[in-house]
Amino acid sequence: MGAYGLWGLLPIYWKQLQQVPALEIIAHRIVWSLVFAFGVVVFKKRLTVMLQTIRKPRMVLIYGAAAGVLTVNWTTYVWGVNAGYVVETSLGYFINPLVSVLLGVLFFRERLRPGQWAAIGLAVAGVAYLTIRHGSLPWIALVLAFSFGTYGLIKKRAPLGALEGLSLELFILFVPALLYLIYLEAEGVGTFGHAGLSSILLVLGGIVTATPLLMFAGAARRIPLSMVGILQYIAPTLQFSIGVWVYGEEFSTVRLTGFCFIWAALVVYTLEGLYVRRKGHIACADAKTY
Repeated sequence: MGAYGLWGLLPIYWKQLQQVPALEIIAHRIVWSLVFAFGVVVFKKRLTVMLQTIRKPRMVLIYGAAAGVLTVNWTTYVWGVNAGYVVETSLGYFINPLVSVLLGVLFFRERLRPGQWAAIGLAVAGVAYLTIRHGSLPWIALVLAFSFGTYGLIKKRAPLGALEGLSLELFILFVPALLYLIYLEAEGVGTFGHAGLSSILLVLGGIVTATPLLMFAGAARRIPLSMVGILQYIAPTLQFSIGVWVYGEEFSTVRLTGFCFIWAALVVYTLEGLYVRRKGHIACADAKTY
């Protein structure tokens, strides 16, 4: 709950940096997240493992790909929030679980149950409705959903633990991010060190980024997957609420109808998953009885 709650409140944090370009925010986010993650790695005495991993080209290739899609996700999200599209960013994370299911079919040849196909069909109908009625594809939501879904796809086959994997991803991104920040300073357009509160928030962005990721990694090993599936809707629900009631973003009847398709898809997806899990537990209990 803490991890998803923090992710849900992130729009408020990034809004405080609205005057800073999204790419500059992401560059600082990478640099300071690495500093924080590196400190945790040293504290947990995992530095030797990290140094051994960096020498393996296959590891660098896998986590380089993960780092690339994560950068796309972060940049799109921060830009969307600060450009006034908090509601659409929340739509991306509402769609994300269904995108992950679809990617499982495409890349791992997983077979979907009828209820899962129904949920994906409702989500596609919702996106199509929003596209037709608004006259444009909700591209921010789709980029967020597919980039984070792809990130999860890569991480599913990645061999390192959450902390080591995140640290390696940040390490790969560190040099280009640092060079970009140096370039901004050389051009005299950098924010860091020239705006008191913004400079502090850019540094703290590392902790804000890494903390919920580490909380999630710790929680995922301790609670049932079905509970993780239900709790994941905390973040986009908070983001949606903040966009509508804190920042007063437009939420027309057309948008409401499109979101209703998505919410119906999530209800079908969640209830179907819970039913199948419950049925499986009952079957296992019966088998043990006999």
